[in-house]
Amino acid sequence: MALQVNWVEKTERGSGLFAIESISLLYNAITTILILILYTQLDHPTLMLYERLGIASLTIALIILYLAVPCRLTAFLRIATQLGLLAYWYPDTYEFNRLFPNMDHLFAQAEQILFGCQPAVEFSQHFSSLWISEAFHMGYFFYYPMIFIVVMYYFLCRFKQFEKVSFLFAASFFIYYIVYILIPVAGPQFYFPAIGMDQVLANHFPAIGDYFYANNSLLPGPGNEQGFFYQLVEASQQVGEQPTAAFPSSHVGVSTIAMYLAWQGSKKLTFLLLPFYLLLCGATVYIQAHYLIDAFAGFGSAIFVLWLSSYLYQKRAAFSIVNLMPVVQSNHIRKVFSYLLIIISVKK
Repeated sequence: MALQVNWVEKTERGSGLFAIESISLLYNAITTILILILYTQLDHPTLMLYERLGIASLTIALIILYLAVPCRLTAFLRIATQLGLLAYWYPDTYEFNRLFPNMDHLFAQAEQILFGCQPAVEFSQHFSSLWISEAFHMGYFFYYPMIFIVVMYYFLCRFKQFEKVSFLFAASFFIYYIVYILIPVAGPQFYFPAIGMDQVLANHFPAIGDYFYANNSLLPGPGNEQGFFYQLVEASQQVGEQPTAAFPSSHVGVSTIAMYLAWQGSKKLTFLLLPFYLLLCGATVYIQAHYLIDAFAGFGSAIFVLWLSSYLYQKRAAFSIVNLMPVVQSNHIRKVFSYLLIIISVKK
C-alpha cells in the first residue's frame, strides 16, 4: 500500500529554530568570523560574506513562512533547505584551507610506509574491467541518494524523529568541514597529477606548498570511460569537486552514520543499502578521491562524529533561540545585517 502523507497536516513545533537551523547558523557564524579574520588573504571574501548573508536571510524567510503556515510541508522545506545547502558548504572549505600548506605528501608517504604501495593506484589498475569500474562508480554516486533515502524514510515513517536525524546528518557534515578547513589534504586525484605519475611510481612525494591556491583543475579519474556511472561521477566531480576534504573521508564517515541510522529505523532498509555502502567505501580509494588511510579514518571517526552530533543535539538549547518571535518582530536582525554590510563596505 502506498504511503499517504498529509503535507498540510498541522505541526506543533513552536516558534523557535529547528535544531538543524541552529547548527547551520552556528557554522555560518563561525566561518563568517574566519572570513573577517582572513579577509585580506581570501580570494573573494566579500562574495562569501554576501552568500552567508543570503543563507541566513533564506533561513529566516522559511521560518516566517512556517510560522504563517505551520504544517508538514513547510517543516520539510525548512529542513530540506538546510540539507541542500550542504552542497554549498562543502566546496567552501577549499576557500579556507588553500591558504595553508598542502599536506598530501605526508599522507602519500604514510601510505607507502604502511602498505608498500599506493593503494589508490594499485586498486584501479588491477580491477579495471567495465563491470567492476561501474560497480564502484555506482557506489560512489549513491552517496547522496543514500542519505536522501534515510532522511525520507524518517520523514515518511518516523516523523517524530525526522528533525533529529536531519540534525545528525548536518552536524556530522559540519564537523567534518571544520576538520577539512584545518587539515588541507586534496587526495590522490589532485595530488598525483600535480606531482606527476613518474614521481608517484618512483615513490617520491614532494611537498607542494600552496600549489592548490591557484590550481584546482581535476583530470579524468581511473576507471572505464565507457561506463554510465563513470560518466555520472566524472560530470558531478567536474561541477562541484575541489582539492579539499580528503582526510578523513566523509563519504565513508557519513555513509557509516547513515547505515547506523537506517539500522535504528528499519533492518530491511539497512540490508537494502548495504551493497551500495560497501561499494561506496571501496570506491573512495578506487576512483582516487581518497588515500586508503582516509577511508579507515572516515570509518573510525564516524563513531566520534555521531557521538558528538548526538551530544550537540541534546545540548542544542545552549546555542538555539528558544523563542524566535520576539527576534523576528524586533529590529535585532536588521541591526546585525546592517552592521555586517557596513563591515563589507569598509573592507572594500
